[in-house]
Amino acid sequence: MNEKWVTNFFKKHYRHFNAAAMVDAAEHYDQLLKQDGRFLITLAGAMSTAELGISLAEMIRQDKVHAICCTGANLEEDIFNLVAHDHYVRIPKYRELSTAEEQSLLERHLNRVTDTCIPEGEAIRRIEAAVLKEWTQADHAGQAFFPHEFMYKLIRSGALETYHQIDPKHSWMIAACEKNLPIIVPGWEDSTLGNIFSAHCMSGDIRNVHTVRTGIEYMIYFSDWYQKTSAKHPVGFFQIGGGIAGDFPICVVPMLQQDMGIDVRLWAYFCQISDSTTSYGSYSGAVPNEKISWGKLAPETPKFIIESDATIVAPLIFSYLLEQA
Repeated sequence: MNEKWVTNFFKKHYRHFNAAAMVDAAEHYDQLLKQDGRFLITLAGAMSTAELGISLAEMIRQDKVHAICCTGANLEEDIFNLVAHDHYVRIPKYRELSTAEEQSLLERHLNRVTDTCIPEGEAIRRIEAAVLKEWTQADHAGQAFFPHEFMYKLIRSGALETYHQIDPKHSWMIAACEKNLPIIVPGWEDSTLGNIFSAHCMSGDIRNVHTVRTGIEYMIYFSDWYQKTSAKHPVGFFQIGGGIAGDFPICVVPMLQQDMGIDVRLWAYFCQISDSTTSYGSYSGAVPNEKISWGKLAPETPKFIIESDATIVAPLIFSYLLEQA
């Protein structure tokens, strides 16, 4: 097979509309990398359950991703899939489910994400038992770590290796851990493990709610990374979906400039894959030019919107980038 099959397919077939925007976004991503650029990727939605790790992990290993901002769900669901993949249940006709059938899934401890059910016992409770040891150990020692740092501890401990049910090369969290990649997880409380941590605090198993560091500390942590990185490299912003995963990190530039009085580069590239159509009052549906008025992007910043399904588009773009030298 031709070594650049995806690249050639792009150029032959994807010439107009969203397809052309996808090609343009991929080519400019590659150009910024070749200018010694760095990239933040944001993950909203259920991209980990969609197994984006199959392509994203290799992007991380090949130094085409340098930081990630994701929801708490994406942080944990890559690990859930790692240890319980064989127990997941796919429901192709999910649109036809009755309320009684949904109740039946609950009784079977299968939590549905569109057409895929995450098994509570094999995924959620297995990880809960493992990470609770890390939480309580830190709590008793008076230590505090970010959510992604606890996941790194869990991976590095080897406690999960017995349960691996996918090739570890397809776990973006394992790839990130190997690179010690900066990960930002705003709103971590709004996740399954965030709920579980809250429950253990309320039950008294965890004495200090600050054992897991969150929000404001994440912004401070990320601002330090951005200042150091942008001082030497242009930094691109590649957004998958919308929500807090995209809203939170892009604000680091105006915060540093307007609230701190620190002169930093604006984002050097912006791309969003979104199924949120342009609308009034919607941040996820706002056109990139709106970000100029907030001091996030410059008029000349390369900007792209791909209005499509990220589970289709993101692996294609990553595959294109992985073919480039």
